[in-house]
Amino acid sequence: MSGFRREASDILDELDALRSADAPTHGGRVLSYVYDSGLSALDELAAEAARRVQPVNGLDPTTFVSVAAMERGVIGFARSVLGGDAGGGRGSGDVVVGSVTSGGTESCLLAVKSARDAWRAARLGSPRVPRLVAPVTVHAAFHKAAHYFGVELDLVPVDPSTGTVTPAAIEERLGDDVALVVLSAPSYPFASLDPIADVAAITAERGIALHVDACIGGFALAFWPEPLPAWDLSVPGVTSLSADLHKYGYAPKGASVLLTRGRDRQRHQYFATTGWPGYPVVNPTMTGSKPAGPLAAAWAITEALGALGFAELTAQAARATAALRAAVDGIEGLRVVGSPTGPLLAVAADEDAPVTSRVDPHHWADAARSAGWQLQLQPGLAQSDGTRLPHTTHLTVTPVTERVLPELIAALVAAADEVRGIPQIDGGAALAGLVEALPGFGDDGGLSALSGGEALAGLAAGLDSDTAAAILGAAGLLGGEGALPDRLAPVLALVEALPGPLTERLLVELLARVVEPPADGR
Repeated sequence: MSGFRREASDILDELDALRSADAPTHGGRVLSYVYDSGLSALDELAAEAARRVQPVNGLDPTTFVSVAAMERGVIGFARSVLGGDAGGGRGSGDVVVGSVTSGGTESCLLAVKSARDAWRAARLGSPRVPRLVAPVTVHAAFHKAAHYFGVELDLVPVDPSTGTVTPAAIEERLGDDVALVVLSAPSYPFASLDPIADVAAITAERGIALHVDACIGGFALAFWPEPLPAWDLSVPGVTSLSADLHKYGYAPKGASVLLTRGRDRQRHQYFATTGWPGYPVVNPTMTGSKPAGPLAAAWAITEALGALGFAELTAQAARATAALRAAVDGIEGLRVVGSPTGPLLAVAADEDAPVTSRVDPHHWADAARSAGWQLQLQPGLAQSDGTRLPHTTHLTVTPVTERVLPELIAALVAAADEVRGIPQIDGGAALAGLVEALPGFGDDGGLSALSGGEALAGLAAGLDSDTAAAILGAAGLLGGEGALPDRLAPVLALVEALPGPLTERLLVELLARVVEPPADGR
């Protein structure tokens, strides 16, 4: 086309060059973020389906009726495999309805919005702030939802050795101001399956809504080859459930489903207005205009695989997960946290092992990364009851992992051997070093006299962008093209040691600077 500023081939070549710096999305070497079915034909089908609806606007399914048809199909499949067809009648209060969203975060946001609005509708004029009760392992999306929708987030401590919460601990937090209880199936940090049936019995008796966040595991647990405790919409008292199609549904980002029991409850999810001179606006999700591509890809995948195809892929992931768990159990100095459910693992240092034999999970992940395997480092966390959750390394296991097990296990064993006995990085020492590296340290007449934590805690409030960038630069985290350092253990040590609000402010600055164009505009 004569109107192109650059040749299309040059643009695509540059895109390929940019992509060459990315972590590999296929092949099983990245054990987080990506969900590789190992079926190239499935990827091609999804890509072609998305391409065919590329111009379609999902805003209006009455104009683009294919959107409505595909969404009905996806919701119907999700409802059938996630317990939504079990029990109950077909009245408005019993039927399970749903929406396809842009991802797990949006599904969780909408579940909280619906719960808040239903709670408010039942208590017109109440000045109280509704509460959301959940284990501390609940996904960060619910922190975001509480922040966005003015809901108080009440986090319940879990057992540090297993990552599990007790029904009694949840029940102790319940009251008339609770709009929603959220449990995970399973939790992302530790792969623990929360006691959904037991808590559902408690919340149902009290008339409190219960959401099951199955975003990461829903489409795997639905086909898990081993018996599991009841966890889905077949459990009486579960009022909504979220599950991501772009995880173990193997669709491209972003596609998720939010299923809700009862039409009237689900209608709280919607936004509608005729209060402007344009077209009437009715949105079931957070967005207005939205691509139809992820929906089309998810629909095509569910049509191609069906329940049998999903079961076969899940069996591969389950076998790989069992093999990896056995491998970690056999590595001196490491332990799997708790009794993980589904295709996830969290690995911590074995505190029962002699100090010289322990393996720090963050050093372990760094060593594995240097060998070409990307695991996900997770910081420790102090709970409100004074206990502390261990810092861990997370592994997400997909069907393709089974193909690379011999190579992966050998790399994990070698990585442990490489770092065994090396102690966890002292976050306090790292913090002190960071403070000393700050520009102007020792020239302010007071900063240098404070401890690292005291010096930095005061910076959290009102921290401007340039100061935040200076701190990031002192930590060696700013100045590249978005790539993190080769060793992430020191970074995570700082995350644990820094005051939470300051860490969050610095991470905001880091991500904002990564995508900020250079000053010359090129």
